[in-house]
Amino acid sequence: MTSKGLKVISRRKLSTTACGLLLLACIVLSGCRSRQGTTGPSIEFTKIPPAAQGGRERTDTIAGRVTGARPGQQIVVYARSGPWWVQPWPDQPFIPIQANSTWGTSTHLGFEYAALLVDPGFRPPPTMDVLPTPGGSVANVAIVKGIGDIQFAPTKPLHFSGYDWKVRTIASDRGGLNNLYDADNAWTDASGALHLHIRKKESKWSCVQMDLTRSLGYGTYIVSIRDISHLEPAAVLSMNTFDDWGGDQHYRELDVEISRWGDDASKNNAQYGIQPFYVPGNVAPFIAPSGTLTHSMHWESGRASFKTVRGSSTLAEAPVVAEHVFTSGVPSPGQETLELLFYVVPSDKNPMQNESEVVVEKFEYLP
Repeated sequence: MTSKGLKVISRRKLSTTACGLLLLACIVLSGCRSRQGTTGPSIEFTKIPPAAQGGRERTDTIAGRVTGARPGQQIVVYARSGPWWVQPWPDQPFIPIQANSTWGTSTHLGFEYAALLVDPGFRPPPTMDVLPTPGGSVANVAIVKGIGDIQFAPTKPLHFSGYDWKVRTIASDRGGLNNLYDADNAWTDASGALHLHIRKKESKWSCVQMDLTRSLGYGTYIVSIRDISHLEPAAVLSMNTFDDWGGDQHYRELDVEISRWGDDASKNNAQYGIQPFYVPGNVAPFIAPSGTLTHSMHWESGRASFKTVRGSSTLAEAPVVAEHVFTSGVPSPGQETLELLFYVVPSDKNPMQNESEVVVEKFEYLP
């Protein structure tokens, strides 16, 4: 079946032959009920974009048809690349249904696409880990995989601390600001230390993200970072795990993050966290002092233990700056990889002013 004729509906219609066989079976068994029951609205896709990693640079068109929609209902489209992202933009989420029952919009690319038939009162969130099910102001939900084999955005290889990494080359709106990402913003010096940069490029901030090329799973992750006291409030340095396919476990994200999140008045400039961050107890803020610090995360079944010490070593005599243990909501391993990110968040109070650099001395992993 071609993508043009592909239909995704909430209830599958049985063929005439199948219905006849089902009716015969019902008679033999002295009665059974139709699988279709009360029919509701259905959503059809008539044009499906390719399956590809999302990013600002590439868009396509998605289109379809609705049967049985009520007056005032509209379509909301999401594309999944990591989380589900509303399309084409958070401030343009609603797609009208035309008089001939068709709909269409531009969309950024994703691995899968979803169309929601919604009532006027629905307020679509910019991102979702898991799509809603039909009910309330959501009349129906249809999901379809992108066409063809998954296309991943190009990355640049980098070797650091004995591990192979891949450096992002496409834009991302992580943190709520659509930033450029440039592989030239990450490099290693003669001593093997990693330099991460935020630069101004084309009147936008150019950031950096690098991911390990393989998943390490349970174990201890250790990163030593030189002085970060110069960072502006809107800059974020993050060491975290992330699984693009792990939406059911909040993407298996475990974080050590250095930032004031755009607020210069914030007493704390660092935090440990597990997702979702809005759950009470899932974020543990602390004050990261000046000088070289070593952050460690020990991940095991049902438990994630974080610690920050002064200096470049995790030896017992190293002065402890902060530590915290999470025992609720800790994910199990999947396809997650470790990410190192240095990026900018939006801030009305203290917007980013200057280019910035951090130096990561080393990364270690202990099984």
